[in-house]
Amino acid sequence: MKLYEKLHDIQTKVKGLGKDKKSHQYSYVTGDKVLSIIRPLMDQHKLLLKPEILDIENERMDYKTKYGEKSEILTRVPMRFTWIDVETGDTDVCLWGANGQNDWEKGLGSALTYAERYFLLKYFHIATDEDDIDNPDRKPVDTPAHQSSTPATPSPQADLATRQQIENIKTLRGLLKVNEETYQKQLAAIGSTGTLTKAQALRLIKGYEMKAKE
Repeated sequence: MKLYEKLHDIQTKVKGLGKDKKSHQYSYVTGDKVLSIIRPLMDQHKLLLKPEILDIENERMDYKTKYGEKSEILTRVPMRFTWIDVETGDTDVCLWGANGQNDWEKGLGSALTYAERYFLLKYFHIATDEDDIDNPDRKPVDTPAHQSSTPATPSPQADLATRQQIENIKTLRGLLKVNEETYQKQLAAIGSTGTLTKAQALRLIKGYEMKAKE
């Protein structure tokens, strides 16, 4: 397979990723989760992703919070990511960039972590939704202060696994080569009678992700 064929194959196998962490009332996909899915596929195709820092610009940011004054470092990092096919030596060079704002020594690390995560998400067009940290229309996670005092009428479909969860399961099954017989045994083990609930799907996904990291 040629380099672009390998990259395309990875794209076809990763349809979407469920968000696994919350911060400041928003949910997002962590870099660990992205790598746990993409890295095994890269290894399978013998691909390397080489990150290079082209420049570093630091700026002190002073602001006030309800707890008092605070200072952090805003780090801007233009970068170059290069896909390398180990078998053929073919490469694909992509310019990228990211910002990171954190405590004094952590600004650069935040920028690099953000750059890698979102480069992979955007390069492979991995689905994200309105809760994406970069989406201006994202909605905060519900807390008691945000919830209505009027109890919501439960929907018959409310507990069913989401389409994104189903896509995640398909992706992970393909990655781990889980055949139908094994999959049915796994469904029985979590008490599924054929239709997955959100909780059952989450158990399957977490189990597959742990297996993928081994």
